[in-house]
Amino acid sequence: MIISYLPAILKFLFLVIPFMLPMIWIMGAFVFYFKRERKRLELTEFSDQPYTILIPCYNEENCAEATIRSLDHLPADKCEIIAINDGSRDKTQMVLEKLAMTRPHMRVINLVQNRGKAAALTLGAMASRYEFILCIDADSELDSQAPRIMLEHFRDEHVAGVTGNPRVKNRGTLVGRLQVGEFSALVGMIKRYHQTLGRLFALSGVLVMFRKSAIESIGYWDTDTVTEDVGISWKLQTSGWSLKYEPKAKCDVLMPDTLKGLWKQRLRWAQGGFEVVLKHGKSVLNSRDVGLRLILLEYIFSVTWAFMLPVTILCAVFGTNLHDINPSYAILLTGVMSFTQFLVGLFLHGRYERSTGLGFVAIWYPFAYWMINSFVLFVAIPKVLFGPKRQFSSWISPDRGGVTYAKID
Repeated sequence: MIISYLPAILKFLFLVIPFMLPMIWIMGAFVFYFKRERKRLELTEFSDQPYTILIPCYNEENCAEATIRSLDHLPADKCEIIAINDGSRDKTQMVLEKLAMTRPHMRVINLVQNRGKAAALTLGAMASRYEFILCIDADSELDSQAPRIMLEHFRDEHVAGVTGNPRVKNRGTLVGRLQVGEFSALVGMIKRYHQTLGRLFALSGVLVMFRKSAIESIGYWDTDTVTEDVGISWKLQTSGWSLKYEPKAKCDVLMPDTLKGLWKQRLRWAQGGFEVVLKHGKSVLNSRDVGLRLILLEYIFSVTWAFMLPVTILCAVFGTNLHDINPSYAILLTGVMSFTQFLVGLFLHGRYERSTGLGFVAIWYPFAYWMINSFVLFVAIPKVLFGPKRQFSSWISPDRGGVTYAKID
């Protein structure tokens, strides 16, 4: 029975997915742009609400000071800063305590043992004074208007979290420039499409604001997954809360600029995403949440195509046709859609970049994205299915921008 449907299945995998998914993302992104994004955001008195900034740190002596000093332009009477030193082995604690001495609105929580980013954020949130909590990474630089822009969305009492627009800060290498194309042509576009559905696959952990009562109601962050931002996104949405994407809220962040660093980061993302889908997928399928069910279906299609891509390339190289399907067409479709995605992403997202010189090489990132996904998924999914279960996901120090910065593993 299955064999009789094999030609149709192969056509779907080899020809439909490479064209269908990008077109859906593009159309959804345009709907978001014309319906919401192009409208001028009016800030009201609500955007002057006080808030807490949480900065989890592990071995951040090289960048924590610059990040915290970049927050000095924020009003101290409306903003408290809590830096959580999660058992760092370098001089992070000394750096943070020195900074807190000259900033009355800053507090430092020192943890003796490294418990992971999720645990650090949970302790920081519990210690916060205000209802709204802004979480940033210790290697980021926050735009001065981002907090007020994000706060405006919380006028809707059903909104639990708002994620912003991270921009790649280090773009001096080929890997860095490729990621500029990724954030424009893929990350921003897919978030716009997901927001059109009324849901998000993931809040960006580098820049996200939460309603404290909402995350308190779901038990804060899960400590047993390597991507705490994806985990809390699904926990909130399956509990009935809404999430928002706001591209006008910006921050600059350091990203891996070596292939080794990029591989480690993407392996973590793939592993964490699959963990969350396994954990919440069944409840989503049994629910009436159309938005999350469509996002879950998209994820399944994406993973399936990522697994099929190496087969497609091998068949194209050796001139093998599968049931009268020429794999070269799938590769051609992927290349055409990569170029189209880049152009649309540049139109929608280019205004938020510090410069328009993304580089011709960035055009090819959507295609490279599928290649990278294929390899990391081959490693990540067996690791999740057959690897040991964790109680805490601890941190290691990765390659980011030629310097050692914190990262979860």
